[in-house]
Amino acid sequence: MDIKEKIALIKRNTVEIVTEEELEKLLKEKKQPITYCGYEPSGPIHLGHLVTLTKLKDLQQAGFKVIVLLADIHAYLNKKGDFKQIEKEMGHWSKGIKALGLKADVIKGTSFQFKKEYWTDVLQISLKTTLNRGLRSMQEIARDIENATISQMFYPLMQAVDMKFLEVDVGEGGLEQRKVQMLARDLLPGINYKAPICIHTPLITSLKGPGSKMSKSIPGSGISVIDTEEEIKQAVKNAYCPEKIIEENPILQITRLIIFPHLNQLKVERPAKFGGSIMFKKYEDVEDVYREGKLHPMDLKNAVATALEAIIKPIRAYFKK
Repeated sequence: MDIKEKIALIKRNTVEIVTEEELEKLLKEKKQPITYCGYEPSGPIHLGHLVTLTKLKDLQQAGFKVIVLLADIHAYLNKKGDFKQIEKEMGHWSKGIKALGLKADVIKGTSFQFKKEYWTDVLQISLKTTLNRGLRSMQEIARDIENATISQMFYPLMQAVDMKFLEVDVGEGGLEQRKVQMLARDLLPGINYKAPICIHTPLITSLKGPGSKMSKSIPGSGISVIDTEEEIKQAVKNAYCPEKIIEENPILQITRLIIFPHLNQLKVERPAKFGGSIMFKKYEDVEDVYREGKLHPMDLKNAVATALEAIIKPIRAYFKK
């Protein structure tokens, strides 16, 4: 795979790369760059997580060493549970990542985040960060942001220092991570580390409809890898998916961001009187046909539910071990 092909793969299904010029330079100069994404292991992997994990698989295919940070301290500071609960979820996450086929170094935050050198860096960059900017960076991440605690102000500073200690070249995350990633780009040169390249992936709209992102903490909003086949079918059946509408359509977003990267196709089965079955080999074709009204929302939903089950089934099996 040449550099142009690697960049095309990395850019697939992203919102932005900060910056593409830096990425191209990195790929020319370093044989195996390092990328990472951090996750709060406060619950099972859900479809939102699958978007960023899928992008890590793209980066792996493009020659990157992949690190998954199971950010147990971050989860605790963000009021996502006690350490006993978080520890249990980390075991599930490690299994789920393997089931997904991601060959990553899975690292716990507690394995390095209590070191003196680490906290020296956190304290040093805290002197250069206003409370207002720290709060802004957490607006899409913090639990109960209206009553943000000082613990949640440590979060973005630690995330920046994580990149230094993990020797990261590229930080990857959902669009909700953008403000924290930009903070890291500004702060890390001040503690003798380069500004990381940042890759941001889209957020899937809530299954309930526009206005919020998918979340398993809101009933009917999302799908996780521990949901049964019947639960997946029911969630997709009830999902927002207006006829001919592409924008903020979570079923089409799932098709583009998860199903095609994993399966490279979508099979829609329907009776001959409704046009017969059809096999899509490109997401763009699905979108075109749907926009024209030649694919009914329920036919699309049935196909998506079947495809999701094929992707989730092996991961669900690992979570139950």
